[in-house]
Amino acid sequence: MKQLAVLSILLMFTLLAEAKPAFTGQNYSGVYTCTGSNDFIGDYKVRVTLKINRISSFGKLGAYFYEMETENSSTYNGHAIADGNRLSLTLQTSDRRSADSSIGFATLKKDPKGRWTFRKHYYEPNDNGGTNGTEFCVLELSLVNPNRPKGSAPDLP
Repeated sequence: MKQLAVLSILLMFTLLAEAKPAFTGQNYSGVYTCTGSNDFIGDYKVRVTLKINRISSFGKLGAYFYEMETENSSTYNGHAIADGNRLSLTLQTSDRRSADSSIGFATLKKDPKGRWTFRKHYYEPNDNGGTNGTEFCVLELSLVNPNRPKGSAPDLP
């Protein structure tokens, strides 16, 4: 019986030692309208949705689900991580015939109207050596619950 008690106490200390600090960073969750351009497509518009992943966010590091929808309703999914106002992301850009992905980075800041914006630079591999592009995104709809304190229950998806 004593061994079970000691084992329980050791397990409790192990779990406490591995606990991550609560998320204290800025929550950028929302729907963003973006205009972009690259050499392969030219100019285009997309809608990006960032949703905080509370389970994987801790301290100042925010983990996000990243979804992009094109003008013709194609949807691409990925992930992003924010460290302060810097965002790094990966996005699956393939259809069912291939497994291509895009990688990118962005810097978030507020515009004169107080809305979050970001300029994303990205690279997409393809059969011709790949393409680089940029997008400028503006927050249109916040998904952050302003009445909930940081570190409390997760936002609903």
